Amino acid sequence: MPKEKQIQQLQHIEDKLRKLVARYTDVQQKLNNAQEEIKILEGLVDEKDQQIKNFQNQENIVKIVNTIAGNPANSTELKLKLNEYIREIDKCIAYLQD
Repeated sequence: MPKEKQIQQLQHIEDKLRKLVARYTDVQQKLNNAQEEIKILEGLVDEKDQQIKNFQNQENIVKIVNTIAGNPANSTELKLKLNEYIREIDKCIAYLQD
């Protein structure tokens, strides 16, 4: 085999290897980006789950208030007071999460 042909084959192999390494690097970067995005999305899901739990707790408290409050006059006052407590509890929870 002539020396020129061997050199051409080696250059061809080097070119293919460079392309393969570049592709590998690109895929690796995309994988890293996807993993970071997954972590962010998991954090958002956890945050939304916590918000749902908070809303469910608030809903349960309102149901209890509605059950306890048979008297309409006491009902409004009791609801206002409980809503105030709920807001304070939410602030405390938010503060603790930070």
